[in-house]
Amino acid sequence: MKKIITFGTFDVLHIGHIRILQRARALGDHLTVGISTDALNFSKKQKTPIYSERDRMEIIRSIIGVDEVFLEHSLDLKGEYIKQYQADVLVMGDDWAGRFDHYNTLCEVVYLPRTEGISTTSTLEEIRRYA
Repeated sequence: MKKIITFGTFDVLHIGHIRILQRARALGDHLTVGISTDALNFSKKQKTPIYSERDRMEIIRSIIGVDEVFLEHSLDLKGEYIKQYQADVLVMGDDWAGRFDHYNTLCEVVYLPRTEGISTTSTLEEIRRYA
């Protein structure tokens, strides 16, 4: 069985999220998703997610093809998460290209292209324009 692991905030779910999860799952037999905690997200982006970490976990867990979900507490623990979930492949969006290559000693690292023109930030900006 080939195990895939990926990480993200997954706030305000959109088609880009679905596509990257589908493409990640297509690389193996089991997909584990690490959801950034509210605190981790704030430390990375200086903003709190719209949906709580528990809600985001439930949303991602409900997607067909996602087998397991957990909370990611620190970017520095990715290697530990890879080991804990016995991942064969780490999948990240290509906006992170090269940043996780050092995990090649633990598993294969794959960077998938993001969906053009779609992001949570742009979606929220669009919503605010009409609010």
